[in-house]
Amino acid sequence: MAIDLTTLLPKRDDTYVGTMAKGLVGSEILRIAAEIRELTAQGRKVCNLTVGDFSPKEFPIPTTLGQGIATALQAGETNYPPSDGVLDLRQSVQRFYERVLGLKYPLEGIVIAGGARPIIYGTYRTLLDEGDTVIYPVPSWNNNHYTHMMGARDTVVVTSADHGFMPTVEQLAPHLSSARLLCLCSPLNPTGTMISPEVLKAICERIVAENRGRKERGQAPLILMYDQIYWTLSFGRTKHVTPVELVPEMAHYTIFVDGISKSFAATGVRVGWGIGPPAIISRMRDVIGHVGAWAPKAEQIAVARSLDDVQGTASFMETMKHRVQERLEALHQGFEKMREAGLPVRAIAPQGAIYLSVQFDLVGKAGLKTNDDIRKLLLEKASFAVVPFQAFGLKDDTGWFRLSVGAVSMADIREAMPRVEATLRAAVSGA
Repeated sequence: MAIDLTTLLPKRDDTYVGTMAKGLVGSEILRIAAEIRELTAQGRKVCNLTVGDFSPKEFPIPTTLGQGIATALQAGETNYPPSDGVLDLRQSVQRFYERVLGLKYPLEGIVIAGGARPIIYGTYRTLLDEGDTVIYPVPSWNNNHYTHMMGARDTVVVTSADHGFMPTVEQLAPHLSSARLLCLCSPLNPTGTMISPEVLKAICERIVAENRGRKERGQAPLILMYDQIYWTLSFGRTKHVTPVELVPEMAHYTIFVDGISKSFAATGVRVGWGIGPPAIISRMRDVIGHVGAWAPKAEQIAVARSLDDVQGTASFMETMKHRVQERLEALHQGFEKMREAGLPVRAIAPQGAIYLSVQFDLVGKAGLKTNDDIRKLLLEKASFAVVPFQAFGLKDDTGWFRLSVGAVSMADIREAMPRVEATLRAAVSGA
């Protein structure tokens, strides 16, 4: 007879775990997403703009990628990959960056992992000692949690809508001398905005100057982690730029976080890469190896072939970018019409990624006191699911939310916008 442990074992007891785990906050995004899944399981139709993921129905991966994975599995490519990644993939990433970004890195400066998250974790773990300082802007994705896991100190720079929620050099400059790691992301999760070339160049020039002084003093350099996982999704006249193209000396101090999760709508395929100085990447390879955060070998082989299919990759990315942009534009235009009609809402025009920043200026209206009150109102009255900026480290209830379009159709958006407008009108009128 089996031993029934379902009631015997406690579901939560912090006496079992260490200090770091006790203080680690779970993902607010995943908590909200679980709430939406429960509603949809009950038969409720929701315009789900919460998780930064793609519905395979709306955004399937490239056909050649899926076929390539199946072919590699059938060929028996199921054993361990090399700790730094399959050579063919590292070479194809090297060619991809040279071809599209104009940056040719040595192979020793490229490491493959199971998505971008292990690269971010590997960057933190490789560089930081307990008590080291990390600078990051808010809103931004998960830097607060990674800093906590490392036992590091954080310097949080609160950004504003006026600057597209990107930090300015004036905000960062006073803190650079005390930091070991600076974290930037462009296009930015959660805002869908991008850093300007002028601002990024000014920040990089400050980093280079700081590190020249540190080198003379024999101190460890300040490193920039540049998360560009969404860089292939940039719209209109907005141009993605890299630290190294703007200030070549930044090659010594920049770690790129990248992969196929967003560019190929392949979040579940789990292939990412880190690119940077070989002296750092070689140590990161060992960190990733010890936690077993490799991308599966079959997926690596298939991604290598996909990246080398220059015409096919370019065609897929262009089509995908168009389909993301049309959804973002539909939302933005709808909110602009509401704003012009006098409703308390505004949105930042989409620049990149799969996100739109929208402010529902409802705090203090209709008994609404917090962003979570607004979120619940939109979900209950309009079946419109969004994520507040508090999930990205911003503490104040400013009414700003992230809207993610990877899991919705154009029909979902068209049907939802009248419901949102009616909800805002009712909130303003006090109905």
